[in-house]
Amino acid sequence: MERLLERRRDALLAALAVLVLLVVAGRVLARSGTPREAIPLKPAPLARRPGAVSPIVVDVAGGVRRPGVYRFRDGARVADAVERAGGPTPKAMLAQVNLAERLADGEQVVIPLPGVPAAPAGSSSGASDGPVHLGSATLEQLDSLPGVGPVTAQRILDYRSAHGGFKTVEELDAVPGIGPARFAQLRELVAP
Repeated sequence: MERLLERRRDALLAALAVLVLLVVAGRVLARSGTPREAIPLKPAPLARRPGAVSPIVVDVAGGVRRPGVYRFRDGARVADAVERAGGPTPKAMLAQVNLAERLADGEQVVIPLPGVPAAPAGSSSGASDGPVHLGSATLEQLDSLPGVGPVTAQRILDYRSAHGGFKTVEELDAVPGIGPARFAQLRELVAP
């Protein structure tokens, strides 16, 4: 009789162990089957949480092994972009590139190759075609403005992202690094 009770207890414990395993396995399978949310390349300016860091998306082209569009954390450098794109090709002319320059969202990093003509300096600025539009200008276009270097150009882009664009030219005066004298110089060269 005692043996019969032990067998029943052992069978009950075994059934309980199998039941626990099935429940755990079911939960694991249920979690692995749920679709993951896609990460947007560039979140909407108003949807960002305060203090959240959005990825920097950069197109790397020219003398690299794997040209393409890559994501980076804020503070990444051109050297990081070259490395992420598989490193330079044997003919890449790295001496003509500032590898320490910070990357900016939406820019293209081109590593020159011999025999491939480089774009003339300032060709993408649009300055000769009219005012530079603060709401859509690239880092290079802003950098081409008189007295605006890459740091100030990036501050203009950061202000644009944080405030949802420029509604008036006067908002440019609120960008750190642009004082009254610089604003007076830029006022006629830019548009919202």
